[in-house]
Formats: sequence, C-alpha cells, structure tokens
Amino acid sequence: VQLQASGGGLVQTGDSLKLSCVDAKRTFSNNAVGWFRQTPGKEREFVATISWNGGSTYYSDSVKGRFTISRDRTKNTVYLQMRSLNAEDTAVYYCASSRYATGSSEGSHYRYWGQGTLVTVSS
Repeated sequence: VQLQASGGGLVQTGDSLKLSCVDAKRTFSNNAVGWFRQTPGKEREFVATISWNGGSTYYSDSVKGRFTISRDRTKNTVYLQMRSLNAEDTAVYYCASSRYATGSSEGSHYRYWGQGTLVTVSS
C-alpha cells in the first residue's frame, strides 16, 4: 500500500487548508482511514477517522467543529478539511489505512502509513 499525503503548507492563524491522502495501490477502499499528527518531541496524536464507506466519522476534541474528514471512494482519496487553524495545529500530518472497516483513535489499529505532510500555522 502506498499512501500519499499532500496539501500541507504555511498558513496564518484563522486560515483553512485541505489535505489529501491518495492510496496509489487502491487497497484502502474497504478500510477505515485516519489522520494523525505529530510535532517534534511529542507523541503522535489522533486527529480524525472515517469508516470504510464514509458513514461514520470521529474527531479528537482538539479539532472537533473545525476539521472535517471525508472520502471519495471513486478517487480512492481521503480528505481532511481544516478550518480556523491556529498555532497548535502546526505538525506533520499523516494518513493511515486501518486494519478494520470502522475507524479508531488507536494508532495500532492502522497498518499502513503515508509519508506525512507538514502544516505550519503562523500567528
């Protein structure tokens, strides 16, 4: 499985950004997909997850109401729309394909990980 995350960049506080995660080998269509983030010196943090058919989503408290996860199964792509960004959202964002059809905040439930895309929010 080759997951390719993209869309990161440098934005200002309050801006929006949309990340994409493409499964080049088209194998996560029956699996949940999650987004995680990590900053230097900190543990990886769960952000959001979406079930295999998009029918169920779950967010961390820190992004709930600001971020939206979605997927386009025809394009084998999962998105993370981020709004009202602030400095605490600065991190490398990773997408991951779950072992299961429903999502989870547990990193161990994900077996394939993308390379990450850097989001930097300047204040």
